[in-house]
Order: sequence, then C-alpha cells, then structure tokens
Amino acid sequence: MAYTLEAILGPTAALRTVLADRTSIPAALVPLRQNTAMVPMTDELHDAVTDGASARPLGFWKLPGGFDRILADWSSAGPIGYVEADYFGGVGSQRAVLWLHGQLLLGPLSLEEGRRFPPDGSPISQILTRMGIDRTGHHDEFDAAGLSAQRQTRDWLP
Repeated sequence: MAYTLEAILGPTAALRTVLADRTSIPAALVPLRQNTAMVPMTDELHDAVTDGASARPLGFWKLPGGFDRILADWSSAGPIGYVEADYFGGVGSQRAVLWLHGQLLLGPLSLEEGRRFPPDGSPISQILTRMGIDRTGHHDEFDAAGLSAQRQTRDWLP
C-alpha cells in the first residue's frame, strides 16, 4: 500500500496565525495531535505560492521555488517544518526541514530508499521531536502526531 505526504507542519496556533494573514493562499489547516497541525501541499497551494523558479529548494520534490523563504518568515510565529514522504510496500524515502525565528534550525534531512532510520528517528520524526511532539505510548513521533491517519496528501483535505 502506498503512502505519500507533502505538507507544512507546525504548532496549530502558529499556522493559524500565519494563514489568517494570508487569506489569498488556498491552504487548508488540518489539526493533528498534541497541538500540532498541517497544511497539505496541494497542487493549488503549490501553484499559488511558487515564484516560478524551476529549481527544487533544498532538494524537495514539491516545495515550490521561493516558498522556503516564505516558510522561514512564517517561523517567526513558531517552528515551521516542511516534510515529504513517499512509500510503497514499506520501501521509500523521506525529507524534512525545520525553521525557527527565520533561520534554518534542522535539515534538510533525508532518508533515501533502502536506508534504515538513523538512531534519532526518521527525518519527519526528528522534525516533530524539535516541535515538541511526545512519542510516549506511540511507535514514534510520526504516529504520536497522527500522521499515519491518512495514506495520501489529498486525503487530509476536509
């Protein structure tokens, strides 16, 4: 079974604040566990925020050109991460990055197909740890945040 995710992650209050000031952006705020939320990187959101550059910022597949600078600005409201995961049959890859106070705090981290998770956890779990997700009672931070509830990015939309 496939799993794909392209999303912005952050504290619910921080994402709510930055999106309230940007009503022209077609973004859906999706609550997760532990006061965390996501904004799925839909095609519509991608097209609305790209600066037209063809370069892939920080090596991500779906992070729009120039949007990494916007996410860095958004991180003045709290830690803001961007994550991508693509798995099929348990094999796949992950990328994650985290900004805080306008600065790159962690990453970009990547785990390519066929590689084992490092001792610190998957790239996405490492970002979630820095955002304050507590994995107690769960397999990892990814599960603790509730990111396993849907299998495709578009399935998170209301």
